[in-house]
Amino acid sequence: MAPLNLPTFNFNMKNFKLPFMRQQNLTIGLDIGSHAVKVCELSESGQKVKLVSLGSARLPANAVEDGELRDPDAVASVIKTLMGNLLIKGKKVGISISGYSVILKKINLAVMNDKELEEHIHSEAEQYIPFDLADVYLDYQDLKTNTVGEDRTDVMLVAAKKDVVDSYLHMLRNIGLKTVLVDVDAFALENSFETNYGQQGNVVLVDIGSSKMNINIVSKGASLFARDVALGSRQLTEQIQGRFDLDFELAESLKIGALEPAAKQEELEEIFISTTTQWIMEIKKAIDFYNSNFPDSSLTKLVLSGGGAKVKGLDTYFSEETGLPVEVFNPFAMTGVDVNRIDPDYLKNIAPEMAISMGLASRPCPF
Repeated sequence: MAPLNLPTFNFNMKNFKLPFMRQQNLTIGLDIGSHAVKVCELSESGQKVKLVSLGSARLPANAVEDGELRDPDAVASVIKTLMGNLLIKGKKVGISISGYSVILKKINLAVMNDKELEEHIHSEAEQYIPFDLADVYLDYQDLKTNTVGEDRTDVMLVAAKKDVVDSYLHMLRNIGLKTVLVDVDAFALENSFETNYGQQGNVVLVDIGSSKMNINIVSKGASLFARDVALGSRQLTEQIQGRFDLDFELAESLKIGALEPAAKQEELEEIFISTTTQWIMEIKKAIDFYNSNFPDSSLTKLVLSGGGAKVKGLDTYFSEETGLPVEVFNPFAMTGVDVNRIDPDYLKNIAPEMAISMGLASRPCPF
């Protein structure tokens, strides 16, 4: 991957394998969403990894919006308290970003060697990045999709606004943390999936957070479609709150089925259908794109993660609408667990929300 000017910044798309050697140092995964901060710490256990610590803490309203820090002091305080409560001693963290400040674009170029591509990519990027290149961190990955006899290949181009990234780095530095990698949500999610299941099949990964939904279609280790959509599970909670005049916690409990709806069942179904129809439309757009471009390679399943994955009945509804088997993702399915530190029931409940932080935590520290 092309070197970047900032030593702690590195988009980690597909350049890392996971040769879990004893001396390997894993990154602490820090997923900073609009609703909560999620932390995941793994350790090595032979040729596998063990889950040592994980946790989530809610952020104040509007502290993070569309991937941008709006109240860095409040976010810093939540992170520091959460990591202290989890007794995490490590200081090297990995984060991921999303939102308007991140541009993902797959482009098709003539096959070049590494040096030629490095020299060419900036002039090519100017056509696709809607920001001044001086104002963004730029990275890319040759997906090496060319076959024998073809002289063109797909390249994944990634750009992120410097001011947004730098605000995270500065905030974390102020609480004594060293950011050793910056990823993109879509690729952290992909890494989490492949750590568990390898690179087999053609899979739709859908992570539904509080205010955004990430869609990533991967095929044999390559991302073929990735985008963020400004829709999330907070929509459902707010609709339930408004309809029934409930506080946030009660609305959340109704949303995920932890509280019986009683006489509210019919109205809840109306809210569910009207809101999730928007989610389905975006997912179907991605599936249609894939099917039109890769008609000979059928999709095998849809994997659902994020807090939205806990919405009662969502997996069944998505399966009915897309015609694909739907699985709620457990990012720790192939991971050992320190049962002395982590309650199994808590882990089962929180696991779908931890997909991105787990994908970050399984990265080797770049330095």
